[in-house]
Amino acid sequence: MRLLQLSLSLLLLFTLSATSFAADSPPNVIMVFIDDMGWGDFSCFGNEAATTEHCDRLAAEGIRFTQFYVNSPICSPSRTAISTGQYPQRWKISSYLADRQMNHRRGMAQWLDPAAPMLARQLHQAGYATGHFGKWHMGGQRDVGEAPLITEYGFDASLTNFEGLGDRVLPLLDAYNGKKPRRYALGSDNLGRGKITWQDRSQVTQSFVDAAVDFIRKAQADQKPFYVNVWPDDVHSPFFPPKARRGDDSKRQLYLGVLETMDEQLGTLFDLVRNDPKLRDNTLIVMCSDNGPEFGAGSAGPLRGHKTTLYEGGIRSPLVVWGPGLIASQDSGQVNESSVFAAFDLVPSLLQICQADFTGIEFDGQPLPDVLLGKSKASREKPLFFRRPPDRPAINKEQLPDLAVRDGNWKLLCSYDGSEVQLFNLLDDIGETTNVAAGHPEEVARLKGKLMQWNASIPADNGADWEPKP
Repeated sequence: MRLLQLSLSLLLLFTLSATSFAADSPPNVIMVFIDDMGWGDFSCFGNEAATTEHCDRLAAEGIRFTQFYVNSPICSPSRTAISTGQYPQRWKISSYLADRQMNHRRGMAQWLDPAAPMLARQLHQAGYATGHFGKWHMGGQRDVGEAPLITEYGFDASLTNFEGLGDRVLPLLDAYNGKKPRRYALGSDNLGRGKITWQDRSQVTQSFVDAAVDFIRKAQADQKPFYVNVWPDDVHSPFFPPKARRGDDSKRQLYLGVLETMDEQLGTLFDLVRNDPKLRDNTLIVMCSDNGPEFGAGSAGPLRGHKTTLYEGGIRSPLVVWGPGLIASQDSGQVNESSVFAAFDLVPSLLQICQADFTGIEFDGQPLPDVLLGKSKASREKPLFFRRPPDRPAINKEQLPDLAVRDGNWKLLCSYDGSEVQLFNLLDDIGETTNVAAGHPEEVARLKGKLMQWNASIPADNGADWEPKP
């Protein structure tokens, strides 16, 4: 009897220790950062023209956030913010990185300085296996072949497209019109510095997913927590879905075909995690878009504007956070319509969730781990500031706002010199239809003062003097 009691006690002690270890083990993180997808493009965010069942399932089991922002309405600065936790203008990246002459004309850096704080590097130093699979666009594109490799930013492994260096997958564009598929590389195939694989455009995202799956399995075998970027260059143009999803070959139908194909391919990754109890119970998936939709392709739902604009449709993104072992069961499936925060807030938030040290780093983002895990509906305490890409002053000769600030329910937009003020109460006017600046002079003065002060505090680009080539 005593031997039996001793055996049961040891078994209980072992079970409790194992449970405690599992609870204390750092969670895995997968960051899915979709390219040029609108706020209204997931069917769980209102899209009735296409179905995104795999992404919707994550939302149904996790949390949807409707007032989440990215920090720029265009790709490279948006990617910089979600990687560094800081305003991208601090690193002189305020529009998409192009060839070196274009970057110079706009007053921008040629690539992200490796000295920038990096979420991946901090997690790597905390013992994580780190991998980047997909679009990079923070250096190493067009004719800029001497940029740092992705692995110099804290990643153990990478596979990218034509907007990064190292091993990469470059697309073959097949319009199913009897013509030979054409290569699309924008000069990347001339840069070297990595193995190049040519792949049908509709299968490029699957290549990134497959590489991420292999990386995750290796991290499991090595018994290491992992941080993985899966950054497809879908649903960015050019739109080349499989033949069966081309519809009437219109821009909109091709886009929807790419959207549904991407969702299906991401499902491979999601199923791997959902069907493995160890992964399911200790993995957080964070999924959003890098900016608003290309005009005429995706949908911003009820929001005004699109990619490159500082209206809500250009900078507000759908956010889905999934983690059954990390989010309380009673919170799964909820829609958080009140928390206002942005992509650069994700960096310190994830570092806290992963128990990683970031002492000494001054983030512009605010740690909000309880918001991500459904324990709170707080918002960031400081305002959100935005500056337009320097090469995007107008659309159809209509001057775009240069600067914007969101503070509480108020949003103010204006020109660099503080003129052309627009003020919206987003609680009452999500579509930014009615400029109420004339009726709220005190709010205009307060918000404009903060916005002008912020803009003066960060490095300038050449937006104020930009003149497109004739």
